[in-house]
Amino acid sequence: MATRPGETPKVDPDGSGSAAAKEAVEEDLYRYIAPTVGPDDERVITDSGIEIKPLYEEEDVAPGLQERLGEPGSYPFTRGIHERMYRDRLWTMRQYAGFASPEDTNERYRYLTEHGSTGLSMAFDLPTQLGRDSDDPLCQGEVGRTGVPIDTLEDMRICFDRIGLAEVSTSMTINAPAAILLLLYELVGEEQGVPSEELRGTVQNDVLKEYISRGNYIYPPEPTMRLTTDIFSYCDQNVPKWNTISISGYHIREKGCSAVQEVAFTLANAIAYVEAGIEAGLDVNRFGKRLAFFFNGHNNVFQEIAKFRAVRRMWASTMKDRFGATEEKAQMVRFHTQTGGVTLQAQQPEVNIIRVALQGFAAVAGGTQSLHTNGFDEALALPTERSARIALRTQQVLAHESGVADTVDPFAGSYFVESLTDEIEARSWELMGKVEGLGGSVNALEFMQREIEESAASYHERYRTGQDIIVGVNRYETDVVDDVDILKVDPESEKRQLKRLAEWKANRDQADVDARLVDLRKAAEGDANLLPPIKEALRAGGSIGEVCGAMREVFGEYRGGAFF
Repeated sequence: MATRPGETPKVDPDGSGSAAAKEAVEEDLYRYIAPTVGPDDERVITDSGIEIKPLYEEEDVAPGLQERLGEPGSYPFTRGIHERMYRDRLWTMRQYAGFASPEDTNERYRYLTEHGSTGLSMAFDLPTQLGRDSDDPLCQGEVGRTGVPIDTLEDMRICFDRIGLAEVSTSMTINAPAAILLLLYELVGEEQGVPSEELRGTVQNDVLKEYISRGNYIYPPEPTMRLTTDIFSYCDQNVPKWNTISISGYHIREKGCSAVQEVAFTLANAIAYVEAGIEAGLDVNRFGKRLAFFFNGHNNVFQEIAKFRAVRRMWASTMKDRFGATEEKAQMVRFHTQTGGVTLQAQQPEVNIIRVALQGFAAVAGGTQSLHTNGFDEALALPTERSARIALRTQQVLAHESGVADTVDPFAGSYFVESLTDEIEARSWELMGKVEGLGGSVNALEFMQREIEESAASYHERYRTGQDIIVGVNRYETDVVDDVDILKVDPESEKRQLKRLAEWKANRDQADVDARLVDLRKAAEGDANLLPPIKEALRAGGSIGEVCGAMREVFGEYRGGAFF
């Protein structure tokens, strides 16, 4: 295990116990995370361990820059995946929302679209994320707390009441039960008369990062990867405009990793998904076009811009050289960015508006395709309508008043940004090599968890010692407690959800549901695509808990340990 800041290394590579050996361990770790330094150390070091020079000049940029840059819209996509970027179309302004009940969530969705949001993003409550019904005894007190509860087709209908699915693009932050939520959305589309071929949106469907950082998994890795590739195949045939996965570095960064670790671990997971798709017999040039990514936007503007530029270049070469993808759309990183939730502070919360604006600027300057800006009050509670409106207005100001959307890749050619882009790329390749050496992401879960733990510990130590200044937290504090109105979830909403679920179960054809669940268990025992029998079980009235429960009986549950 790598050394925590301030600790004596526990690993001795050459067995000598020498100071040089110990330094080698620390130096290796600090290739990817920031070291803590003493008060007299004047170096400026990013969270990825990259030392920033006071001045960058031409010699700081490695030869061959033009080849590494290419042209916007062309391989290796360093400068962006579209030739004219935002001159032709702005990024999707996609605000994340969902709370209390389907009715409350529908009201918020309509509020956001009326105020200019160009995409919806569904936040689900914890029971839904874990594939359990609201009436499950384990879920008491959690229904509707962190997102919207979705138990049945009726709940999805209510969420999109008076919202035409032909007119919106919807992202769903859902992983282990991703297939179920996608199919419920498709069924609502059918009821609205919208062909599945016209539905646009994304399911996150990235369970590897759940094992690594969040813990919201259900099944062991092998059946989970099967469900993932079943979604790839099903959407290719039935919902071709749907993004079948959003490979997420966001939650890994929220757990405490550095920018380099975010890039390396996200791309390592993406490689595992592509390998699984190819092993399932899918064409990389087809399913590769529907892969999407999800990254975090943090406060160090230039490191974030460089991160986004590096990740595009790295994935393009991975898809082309490693997997033989010849279609340019299969080589592209198309990504959504959300501003950093972990950077939001409860102290002086309105200062978060400034943080969010800077993070949003970095995402746009780095070429994001979609952006969510956090509400300033999210360190305290779910966002209110006011804070959600300010967050959306932040994006609109960036789009129409800042000038950042006027030209493609505005920081290209900067000695600093180009040097930083190259450095992030080099360190990320190194770290990905370590994951590869352990057999890839599925076999390297513990390694990645421990690496993130080390980074999180380093963050904490840097804040504690004042090496990193957090305005209002360890510098520029005030004795005044800001009075901020926060969103309070109505405790009666859980009772209403339980009542609706009970009525739904009482009024359906139970024999039909039971028969469809038997079909699903049989399919799970074989190797057929699981989405058609899941869809029929949902159409018959099956709930998310019943459908996930049927697969639990066959696949079992993952009982991975924690390493922190």
